[in-house]
Amino acid sequence: MIGAVDIGGTKIAVGIVDDTGKVLAKLETPTEAARAYPDGLRHIARMLREAAQQANAELSGIGIGSTGWVYPFTGEFGDVDFLPGWKGCNPVNDLAREFNVRVALENDGDAAALGEAAWGAGKGKSRLIYITVGTGIGGGIILDGQLYRGADKSHPEVGHHVMDSSGPPCTCGFRGCWEALATGTAMAAWFTNEASAAGRRGENPSAKEIFQLAKAGDALAEKAVAREAHYLGLGLANLINLFVPDSIVLGGSIMKSMPLEDIRKVIAQGCRFVPFEQTELALASLGPDANLIGAAQVWHHRFGQAAGVA
Repeated sequence: MIGAVDIGGTKIAVGIVDDTGKVLAKLETPTEAARAYPDGLRHIARMLREAAQQANAELSGIGIGSTGWVYPFTGEFGDVDFLPGWKGCNPVNDLAREFNVRVALENDGDAAALGEAAWGAGKGKSRLIYITVGTGIGGGIILDGQLYRGADKSHPEVGHHVMDSSGPPCTCGFRGCWEALATGTAMAAWFTNEASAAGRRGENPSAKEIFQLAKAGDALAEKAVAREAHYLGLGLANLINLFVPDSIVLGGSIMKSMPLEDIRKVIAQGCRFVPFEQTELALASLGPDANLIGAAQVWHHRFGQAAGVA
């Protein structure tokens, strides 16, 4: 039984996950209540104890997935925008001492990739890329069954490869990176600008509402959806050309509305030098508990084999 901790900008969720990926109990608290590290650690420890009691389980270990810059092998937090007071703090060491179990930490994109590879849409695939598209674009890369890490064990930022250097600015410092062009936020901003230029002032729909408008026959919304499919397909084509994975698993709010066939058409235009047909596109399948399940798999990936756990 693994205690799973998912740390995000809005909430911190904690759950108990068995070795089949089933969530047996879960609790959550607003991230705002954890701005100060001692408060956050206290809330996480409390929720772990309460969840274990609800599941009638004894913890075998703890896995953590967190948005932002973390150091998996030291257990420390780097610059995480929504938790500035956590920089340099070490929840891995602190929770290990509190519960007397081993604790593992990963970026939440890597955690989700591990979860989908073990128990979700990517099960059985040794070369898998997980991509989530919502207000940002994140993900993780698994090659030959192992989580890919860059220099200094770093997490690759797949959302920040550049597709149009004259495109909109991004917080990363460049213009026209994937995240600046293909997120739900970017889609909504483009629609609002185009609507205003066409005399449709005051229209500021969300990405979800734009998809609904497109289904109702709104021409500008249809154009926005086509543009979204183009940039999503272009980014995925880049990844296929670079890695030729067995599978790309797609999650996040945008993918709930975007037809995969539209994306496949874009990919087919620019991947003719690799066997792109062999790369399966699949929607993430772990549902609303995906982040907790991924956090549990962080522990299994790091320690499970050594501990005799599947």
